[in-house]
Amino acid sequence: MTGKHDQIAGSLIQDILSGHYRVNERLPSERDLAARFDANRGAVREAMKKLEQLGVAEVKPGGARVKDRSEASLDVIGHMLGQGDLPDVQLVDQIFVVINALMNVAAEQTMELASDEDIADIRAIAQPIAEGIEDEEAHTLARFELLQAIMLANNNLPLHLIARSLFEQFGPHLQVLSRYTVTDHEAWAIFARQLEEALEVKDLPLLRASFAGISDLNRENMMRAFEAARTATGLEASSS
Repeated sequence: MTGKHDQIAGSLIQDILSGHYRVNERLPSERDLAARFDANRGAVREAMKKLEQLGVAEVKPGGARVKDRSEASLDVIGHMLGQGDLPDVQLVDQIFVVINALMNVAAEQTMELASDEDIADIRAIAQPIAEGIEDEEAHTLARFELLQAIMLANNNLPLHLIARSLFEQFGPHLQVLSRYTVTDHEAWAIFARQLEEALEVKDLPLLRASFAGISDLNRENMMRAFEAARTATGLEASSS
């Protein structure tokens, strides 16, 4: 059950991200917020702590002011994605760019640092995709398992933590698009075979080429899913 402080924080975060309050603008006082949400001062203070932790507001004696979104923590991404009926297309594309860059770094470090056993395990996971899994659910699970295995095999903890945070905030907000997403199994098979070969012979240019192809494929599929969702439902994406 959502607490009163979560309700207050959620409303204020929405107001800040939507531009209702501008950067450096003072937020309502504790008294005004307590009256607005029929809450006690303790709940308001807890809500303000959450805003401060997210980095969207600076709380000082005498009041709180809005901070620029560029100063926010990574955890604000989930709130930004949840603003509209559909996530903001530009933000989703930007997150794809970041995730794909992280995965490229992870793959290159995996090739350099992972054990032969880890490499063999990753190639075994890629093999069914390369052979062309027909079942959509099985294909999705195999893709996720492949990316997760590459991310974990390089033993780069900061990289893993950043990627996990993005995935955890990103995934739930893409569920609205899942019914409109069409996976190109044939293209995935080509890139999975390239990935297998690159890992087997430690061919870094081929590895980069396979991930560039996967990156382009994912972004194209997502943009088509957005367009299909808009056409089918009339929903509009938010604007960050």
